Amino acid sequence: MPLTANDPKRKTWLDVPANSDFPIQNIPFGVFLTRDDIITIGTRIGDYAIDLGALHQLGYFKGIDLTDDIFLQDSLNDFIADGRKTWRLVRNRISDIFLEGNDELKNNKEHCNHILFTMEEVEMQLPVDVGDYTDFYASKEHATNVGSLFRDPENALLPNWLRIPIGYHGRSSSIVPSGTPIRRPIGQTMPGDDGVPGFGPSQLLDFELEMAFITTDSNPLGKRVPIGEAEDYIFGLVLFNDWSARDIQAWEYVPLGPFLGKNFASTISPWIVTLDALEPFRTDGPKQDPEPLPYLQHGKNKNFDIKLQAGIKPSGGEETIVANSNFKYMYWSMAQQLTHHTVNGCNVRSGDMMGSGTISGPTKDSFGSMLELTWRGQNPIKLKDGSERKFINDGDTVIMRGYCEKDGLRIGFGKCSGKVLPARPF
Repeated sequence: MPLTANDPKRKTWLDVPANSDFPIQNIPFGVFLTRDDIITIGTRIGDYAIDLGALHQLGYFKGIDLTDDIFLQDSLNDFIADGRKTWRLVRNRISDIFLEGNDELKNNKEHCNHILFTMEEVEMQLPVDVGDYTDFYASKEHATNVGSLFRDPENALLPNWLRIPIGYHGRSSSIVPSGTPIRRPIGQTMPGDDGVPGFGPSQLLDFELEMAFITTDSNPLGKRVPIGEAEDYIFGLVLFNDWSARDIQAWEYVPLGPFLGKNFASTISPWIVTLDALEPFRTDGPKQDPEPLPYLQHGKNKNFDIKLQAGIKPSGGEETIVANSNFKYMYWSMAQQLTHHTVNGCNVRSGDMMGSGTISGPTKDSFGSMLELTWRGQNPIKLKDGSERKFINDGDTVIMRGYCEKDGLRIGFGKCSGKVLPARPF
């Protein structure tokens, strides 16, 4: 099915600001609360939120096989479960409705009043009901940095890292949409000289610059997804901040890995940008050496050139950009991650989320966490207000952005932000 919505020559009759993340070629999907306190599934063009429930009820999706309530829900799970054919038909139709020269909706002011909202009039919600969440560890630079900090720099990568996409199962209940405040976690930390663990608010709160992909139903229990089919089951991507309490994590992670140092909060951007919208921005990933086992081998062009940025904004102050990275640095691709996830027969469902792991690049300014940027606190970062940060302070807002840009076309994700609040009194 042709991706007519991707045509870079298309223009919309809606006003779209210059350098917007959301031109008519994007058409992401999300869930929002309208000015009438109605939760609906929608999309976005420029600074307009578009109510797809109203659009469907008013007959604009005629000819596409959709249930009456497909967009009148509080999550995208059922729509995602309908599969790629439905996603493409709907996305192409939305593009046609808002295409410059199509006046069917444009000239119907009553319909526009029901369908169009400014972004100031809506409140974004979590776009999917995340049943399961897996976090990978798929950036070679990040894994090498962490291995160098905590183990032998000469043997930073463990033997399995170059053979399989390493991952762990996270906690889906604490995934929150951008703008949700994050409460500093409390927990145990490494023992002092007396052998007794410390206990209290984390002093080493960190961000992790990641992306995450959202899946559709892919396989029944016991059946695996072949590498050549993996992308058919990926709906789209979001920005992802997998907040980490490094001091809590350091004490708890042996032998089973992250637990309370990770599961207190994870923030995602509210608009899911489809894999179809990102098609023009494909690129090769890093060379994989040694060659993966046959079930993980795929051709080139399986990574995406998505520019990523992380900033820290202190309370009442100006934002300082602290990291610039790129999704193309991922050593293990999304297709390899999903294929490996199911090779043992694990079933994947609509709305499941899989995080990339921290995305670090080859230069110091492209490291995707404060742990790396300050090299475990040894090299503090100076913010624009003159203050320094080893890790994240109370009152700081961490802001992440991501976008693709090529031949004058920009497709972006908006913002993924969260303000850190002090720990609750115990």
